[in-house]
Amino acid sequence: MDNFLYHIPTKIHFGRGKVSELPGEVQVYGKRVLLVYGGGSIKKIGLYDSITKLFADAGIEWYELGGVDPNPRVESVREGVRLCREHGIDVVVPAGGGSAIDCAKAVAACASYEGDAWDMVSGKVKVEEVLPVIAVLTVAATGSEMDTSAVISNPETRDKIGFSNAAMRPKVSIMDPEYTYSVSKYQTAAGTADIISHVLEVYFNNNPGAYLQNRFCEAVLKTAVAYGHRAYRDPEDYEARANLMWAGSWAINGLLSKGNPVGWSAHSMEHELSAFYDITHGAGLAVLIPHWLRHMMREENLYNYVEYGVEIWGIDPSLDPHEIAEKAIRATEAYFKEMDLPSTLKELGIDEEYFDEMAEKAGAGLKKAFIPMEKEDVLAIFKAAL
Repeated sequence: MDNFLYHIPTKIHFGRGKVSELPGEVQVYGKRVLLVYGGGSIKKIGLYDSITKLFADAGIEWYELGGVDPNPRVESVREGVRLCREHGIDVVVPAGGGSAIDCAKAVAACASYEGDAWDMVSGKVKVEEVLPVIAVLTVAATGSEMDTSAVISNPETRDKIGFSNAAMRPKVSIMDPEYTYSVSKYQTAAGTADIISHVLEVYFNNNPGAYLQNRFCEAVLKTAVAYGHRAYRDPEDYEARANLMWAGSWAINGLLSKGNPVGWSAHSMEHELSAFYDITHGAGLAVLIPHWLRHMMREENLYNYVEYGVEIWGIDPSLDPHEIAEKAIRATEAYFKEMDLPSTLKELGIDEEYFDEMAEKAGAGLKKAFIPMEKEDVLAIFKAAL
């Protein structure tokens, strides 16, 4: 195993009614809050009213950044930064899924920078001071409630970029599975695909010595596969929603990659699809993952595929390793199809028009992937996924 540092300072309040802890956690850091949310779902489920009443009762001042897009845009970050400066914001509180939380993290990171927010998102300027972020999660998917990254889109340049800093990890996250009851079947399925893909990006690695890490990966994968399907069938199954929510956090909070760091490639490819076509992130991943797995398979890493097939999909270990690998990939495809996720890029309205440009952008950053990739590899996967 490689050397590593592991430290997760995020405090988690998990379970029914835990939003009541929000005012006390906010007051640790200040009394002026920027409340960040998306298209209004938190109002439909009553969460907005609950939060604002808690703030009012505690004497906390709040200002709002609403309307954050599913693929959060730099325009929202810029507006959030403006509000932070205008009102002397102490704490940024996103309420929603990964998009609201990512936008809030970016706002918190950029608030002290005098230049344009995109400078920091794009890596031109380093993150220095970050306002504290306290998240209230309503969607199990991205794991942003417990990780250090934010992914922001710039429609003008057709870029979707992730940036990261340890200080961007939320100080506190409140996770009540009941807030995910209203998440649609499609978004539940897409969120599950996102969780699964986070783990697969790490599970398929070049370090057979990181034995325990792969067992952790298998535990999270089994949980996501089993409880994602249950939550899809019965949206108000608390046990399913709770397990899926918790799996989403552990899929990407850093534990699984410790000792066996790898470069993420499927996500880099999907970010290009989202940047150009503004599609649902998890849906794009559901299309790409099987083709990515096939493209990455080599004799020297076949054992990864065998472990995946046997441990996650229950495939007979006595079969030929190549047969196990193919059955595992087919099982992955079938699982996504059972939850009515797309299996081709055409179903997402994507054709070959921008393949060359997208492959160029994605391939430029994949030299340290599980299997080092070039533009041609990305193109091959895109074409196979059509």
